[in-house]
Order: sequence, then structure tokens, then C-alpha cells
Amino acid sequence: MTVMSYLGAIGAAQREAMEADERVVIIGEDVEANVYGTTGAGKSRRDKGDFLEMFGRNRIRNTPISEEVIVGAAAGAAMTGLRPIVDLSYSSFLYMAMDQFVNQVAKNRYMFGGQASLPVVFRSAMFYGLNTGAHHSDRPYPMFMNVPGLKIIAPASPSDAKGLLRSAVDSEDPVLTFEACPLWGMKEEVDEAEYRIPLGVARTVRPGSDVTVVAISSAVPEAVRAADALAEDGISVEVIDPRTLVPLDTDAVLESVARTGRLVVADPAHRTCSAAAEISAVVAEDAFDALKAPIVRVTTPDTQIPFSPALEKQLYPNRDNIAAAVRRVLG
Repeated sequence: MTVMSYLGAIGAAQREAMEADERVVIIGEDVEANVYGTTGAGKSRRDKGDFLEMFGRNRIRNTPISEEVIVGAAAGAAMTGLRPIVDLSYSSFLYMAMDQFVNQVAKNRYMFGGQASLPVVFRSAMFYGLNTGAHHSDRPYPMFMNVPGLKIIAPASPSDAKGLLRSAVDSEDPVLTFEACPLWGMKEEVDEAEYRIPLGVARTVRPGSDVTVVAISSAVPEAVRAADALAEDGISVEVIDPRTLVPLDTDAVLESVARTGRLVVADPAHRTCSAAAEISAVVAEDAFDALKAPIVRVTTPDTQIPFSPALEKQLYPNRDNIAAAVRRVLG
């Protein structure tokens, strides 16, 4: 075990995947200068020399500044035998390639009757909470949850970032991984050896008996802090991190709600048609008899993200509004 940051764990996973399989390549804008690796002490750094010296420019390729071209090229490369990892930088930039994502990446395996696979990973970073304004602060994973054929992951810790990315690279289907910038500096002990976390398996971050809180991405550490504070008042909160949004581990959520009888969902995405809405609907349909109180969602309001630090800070799930939601479901 060694201490790694969130970014350092991603770099370690990419390096492992490239060492294990020569078909794995990294492409994206300026990736030759911005491939993240880890030092011996496990600290993340921009590691241009290390990656380029190890793998060469045939396997780490800069691309034009055109998301549509990048995604289309990656799809074609995957269909012809490579396993690309695509760095698309800001998650907001995914919109420029929606036709490629929806009509090609998600559909081609089906359209070709399974004759072609698309083992490609699309990485993007959600730069919310950093006062980057409306054009750069989106959390768009719910849009892609609605597209059949795509797998969606949202790791909330360094160890999950590493293990989920290794499984994503192994997948024969396209995987979109959404990395929250507020988590980049998080550090924890991570296994230096190769390991994989299966897609579609949730993690119980903190056991509890009174209320289930399902938290997504950066809402996970905030939910844990809220649970720790509530424990001082004798309230036992179970925190579950789905880790994978497609496929979604509904069994883990339903089993927890069956024990606690109460559900709060904390999701940094906008409220309407969010991951929180889907999780709430599943519980309402399949565990209604177990509920002792209405489900409560803690989400970002349906508004554009302001540049103002003071205004933006109020929008996302945090320990205070999650704790308030828990008290609400407890009556």
C-alpha cells in the first residue's frame, strides 16, 4: 500500500493498463504533456517524460482541438483492435461530440450485430465548485445514463478511481468516467499491486441503521462528514456510494433501504432527470413498503452555474444540507 492522490491513482491505473496490454493507447488534447503518473512517494505529478519514454508517441497521441474528431477516431480505433483511453478534459466538452457518442459509440456494437466491439474509455473532469462559470461547470453524467450502450462510472476516492479505471479498460463496451475536480487532492492508501473493482458493484462507505444516504461523486465525502456529525446526536446513517451509475447496483440500495426504512440521495447533478431521480424511482417502485418516510433528494438546483464563488458554493450537496435532509426524513 502507498498513499496516492485521486489523480495519482488514475495515473497508476493508466500506466498499469499500458504495461499489461500494448493495444492500450492514450489520446486527447495535449496528452503528451499532461499524462498523470505517480512518484515513488505516491504523489501525483505531470509525468510527460516517464510516459513518453516508456510508451512512445505511437501510444500517447496529441489530437486536434475537436471533440467530435477525437471521439470518432477513438471509436474507429476501438472497432479495429485498439483499446483507447481518451482524455476529453472538461466534461462540458462532451457536448461537442454528442452525435459520435449517441449515434456511433453507443450504437455500433448493436448495429453491427456484435461483430465489432468498442473497448474505449472516455475520461472527463467535472470542474464544478471552482468558479469556472456556466460553460465549464457541468455534471452531465445523467444525460449519458439515458443512452443505451454506454457504461457510466463516477469514482469518489483514489482507490476506486484506480480499480474502476482498470475494469473500464478491460470492458468490451464504451465507458465514460466522470472525475470530480473537488476530489483531485484527496489522498488515501491505495494498493500498489494490480486490482480491479467490478463495474456495477456499490460500496458501503459507512454502515448505519436509521437512514440510508446514497451519495454520488463529491457528495460521498460530504455525506460521510454529515453522518459523523449526526452520530454525535445518536443518529445512525448508512452511506452508500454506487460508484457505477450504469450498470447501477440497485440491490445494494434496496437492501439498505429495507433495513433503514428511509432514503436520502445526494447528487451534484441538476435535480430534474438526475441520477438521484432514477435511484429514487427504483426505491419507490421496488421498496415502497419498506419506506417509513418520503424520499428526499439533495441535488443542485436547475440553474446555470454562476461565476460568483459565494453563489456557487451554496448550490451543491454538502454536509449541512445532507444532514438537514436526514433530519427531515426522521421527522
